[in-house]
Amino acid sequence: QVQLVESGGGSVQAGGSLRLSCTLYGYSYSSYCMGWFRQAPGKEREGVAAIDSDGTTNYSDSVKGRFTISQDNIKTTLYLQMNSLKPEDTAMYYCAADPALYGGTCLRSIYEIDSIGYWGKGTQVTVSS
Repeated sequence: QVQLVESGGGSVQAGGSLRLSCTLYGYSYSSYCMGWFRQAPGKEREGVAAIDSDGTTNYSDSVKGRFTISQDNIKTTLYLQMNSLKPEDTAMYYCAADPALYGGTCLRSIYEIDSIGYWGKGTQVTVSS
């Protein structure tokens, strides 16, 4: 059974950096679309970044130029490097994956959240001003 386990969240001051990690366990497909999503208190979950199995990436406008999504060589660990953090980045960050999404459907998953099937339990990021 597929499991996604996030780590690396914490508290940081505005302008600081954090790196989130997510490890995929129990995978049975050779490739997965993977992504990061977040949910702030009182707000809907939103897409942050997605990465296709060929390394193509897509970012939400709110994080473009500040966050970088990447994977390890065997593509079972996902990272999110977050720089120049702002208080509005405060949220629970979730890792997600789906073997059925690829190409455009993978990259669009940050806008079509219901399309992605497997989710981690989240890691909290708090940015203070």
